[in-house]
Amino acid sequence: MSLDAVIVGAGAAGLMCALRAAGRGRRIALIDHRRDFGRKILASGGGRCNFSNAEMNSAAFISKNRHFVKSALARFGVDEITGLLDDHRIGYREEKDGQLFLSGGSKAILKMFLSELEKRGVGITIERISSIERDEAFVVKGSFGAIEAGRLVVATGGLSYPKLGASDFGFALAKRFGHGIVTPRPGLVPLILSRKDRSVFSTLSGASCNVGVTSCGASLRGDMLFTHTGLSGPAILRISSRWRKGEAIEIDFLPDGGLLGEMEEKRNAGSRMELKTLLAKRLPSRIAAVLCERYAPSRPISSYSAKEMQGIERTLRSVVIRPGSTEGYAKAEVTVGGVETRELSSKTMESKLCRGLHFIGEVVDVTGDLGGYNLHWAWASGAAAGETL
Repeated sequence: MSLDAVIVGAGAAGLMCALRAAGRGRRIALIDHRRDFGRKILASGGGRCNFSNAEMNSAAFISKNRHFVKSALARFGVDEITGLLDDHRIGYREEKDGQLFLSGGSKAILKMFLSELEKRGVGITIERISSIERDEAFVVKGSFGAIEAGRLVVATGGLSYPKLGASDFGFALAKRFGHGIVTPRPGLVPLILSRKDRSVFSTLSGASCNVGVTSCGASLRGDMLFTHTGLSGPAILRISSRWRKGEAIEIDFLPDGGLLGEMEEKRNAGSRMELKTLLAKRLPSRIAAVLCERYAPSRPISSYSAKEMQGIERTLRSVVIRPGSTEGYAKAEVTVGGVETRELSSKTMESKLCRGLHFIGEVVDVTGDLGGYNLHWAWASGAAAGETL
């Protein structure tokens, strides 16, 4: 069988690529090794599908080549994916920080792609690929036989969520064709504290608060959750994509500031209120108690000197924690790293080393922030390749 293109992987990127290519009349095969393809789409946003973000910006992406995403994002904006949803009368709404969620379940968007592909005569082959070779054309073999195609699109994802079928297939294939790989690591993943820090915060499992977090040159703000092994919550998941093993994380438990002023006011009034009581007005009482126990022994505010009060605020705004590790790919939402982008065209996702070979989605060294950015990258990169097949 001879076709224009074979797309390997029927996740978000592969489906969008297939839709755009088929819409241009290209003869394509879309292959996935799992019958339950698209599971990451279904799992996104807790089953509500956080499909994009109204505040889409290239600054929300991590890559060794930080400019790489700009071309695809410029040509596939938020209105492109919302337009598809509007055409199919699929409702959606904007929530905190510009996050866009489907109004109903995430199955609706997967059904939309399957319906559109069916209209264009594209089915999905559920088989494992046994080999991929290239001579005059790419030859993809499996129990389905052999398919020849002038172009091959790798949309096999990264290493996150192995239970959903993730594998290193795409990375291995890229290496075979001479591509470099930016060392993969788990991203958007909970952190495990060192034994020392875990003993300090062991009683806080389930408690959460809003904090500022800084690590490896990145600073951000959001909610942080204490777990029985370490830290999670949006702020930690986001910083985890930047964090490197061995590096510290600095936590600001008073991101709005103002504690020093409150303490001075209380002291001037001769208040006998204890520090932990004042902190409990800003933080959950369990967290306030542990912070006082570990970093700022509590006593009546009127008993602190001006220097001590300054030191307390400074300390609580820069608590240094050194995580031991992350919870790994099993709990990671994304893979940071992947196929080296300097070896790809930012307009077509085509390899500069092997004509006709494209890489899209999570397999590429592009990682979005929490909040719909990763699915949007899948749509955008898939469309960029699909429009050139």
